[in-house]
Amino acid sequence: MLFFRHTLEARGLRTPEDFLPEYRKAAARVGAENAEPALKTVEGWIYEGRRPQRAFRPAIVEMLGHSIDALWTDVSAETAPDFVPLTSMPRPAHPADPGVDLNEMKRTGTMAVRRAKEFLLGKDRERVGDDTLSMLDDEVARLVTSYPREPLAVIWEDLLETQDQVFRLLEGGRVRPSQLRDLNMKASVLSFLVAKGFNDMEVPHQAMTMTRVAASCAKDAEHPGLISLTHGLKSLIAYWADKPEDAYHYASQGAAISANLRGTVSLWLLGLQSRAAARLGNEEIVRKAILEATERREHVQPDDLDALGGLFTYAPEKQLYYEVESGALLGNGDAQLHVQAEQAVQGFTDPHSPNWAFGDLAGAQCDLALIRLFGTDVDGAAEAIRPVLDLPASHRNNGIVVSALRVRQELMSGPARTAVVARDLRAEIEAFPASRPALPHG
Repeated sequence: MLFFRHTLEARGLRTPEDFLPEYRKAAARVGAENAEPALKTVEGWIYEGRRPQRAFRPAIVEMLGHSIDALWTDVSAETAPDFVPLTSMPRPAHPADPGVDLNEMKRTGTMAVRRAKEFLLGKDRERVGDDTLSMLDDEVARLVTSYPREPLAVIWEDLLETQDQVFRLLEGGRVRPSQLRDLNMKASVLSFLVAKGFNDMEVPHQAMTMTRVAASCAKDAEHPGLISLTHGLKSLIAYWADKPEDAYHYASQGAAISANLRGTVSLWLLGLQSRAAARLGNEEIVRKAILEATERREHVQPDDLDALGGLFTYAPEKQLYYEVESGALLGNGDAQLHVQAEQAVQGFTDPHSPNWAFGDLAGAQCDLALIRLFGTDVDGAAEAIRPVLDLPASHRNNGIVVSALRVRQELMSGPARTAVVARDLRAEIEAFPASRPALPHG
């Protein structure tokens, strides 16, 4: 056993979930807040004996009071080692109670579930069974629901694993014709989420490649809604990569395909058109797209994609957020848009709402800050963006960072740029992306 793990267990820190809160406190003491490991990284330290990268070492030394070389020394589990601590931190008088705590049980249980899933997938060697498909149904539903609500690092490994499982089933030749469309739909949905993940990590090339995979599977599934969604995702990727012409092109393609669909995908394509047109400064297209989306909302008939939820439905709260963002990008700061911006933020304040998404909430808060700046209300802008700047590093995805930097740009060029509050806020936003993205490490 490594002295590192021995020391942790002596303090009752048996799992990565136990470790991270204490690590954060130590990191704050040594000014290393930006170096926060993912749970998977900590698992490697504790369970596999991997040595930490240099960025994490100062906080570990501060936390445990021993050098990295000492901590990564093998010791006997039966004999307490007697390394001289580097600091005066008190050592526990008594070791923690023996046994496995609940978090450790959950971790080992999760590993067992993964092994059982692999067993089930391999069991149906001649053909894919109903139990396998039901298991994948549950997993896809969980991932779709979790994506807007959880940091990407929490679900990334499961997302890639599930996508790989579906691909292997499609490649294995064991699929009945009646199952083929269903599996292609699952492959498209999962590839859509993986592509969105690459976009959140600011890797647009990989995101576009995976979107094309999602589009191919959607075509094999002969699903017009999913095909339209993949055009929308291309537009989204281009939008956050600051390519508004491409974003408008892809959104227009998707809008044409989805024109006769009754679900909310057609409204999302119009929202994407509106935002891209706003970035291009075309107020007339923005107005028409918003008007058409408002009219079509009254005739929506939720479809199978809306039933999935998450990123596959375009809720009224999100539609208002897109409308407000379009106005903000046009530089509109009138009273009506201000009220709408406040309503957009309010629409995402309840984390128990099925349509809640931390990214949409942060985007709406940044838009409200922008609109308040257009009215030279610097204090109001600071209040609006404060929850965004307080987000943990794990939530600072590409879209949120870009939205925050738009506020900084207005603080630099707008009429409020000379205010003391504006200077302080500019500096804080400038530091905001430094630790991003706190997404999957390694």
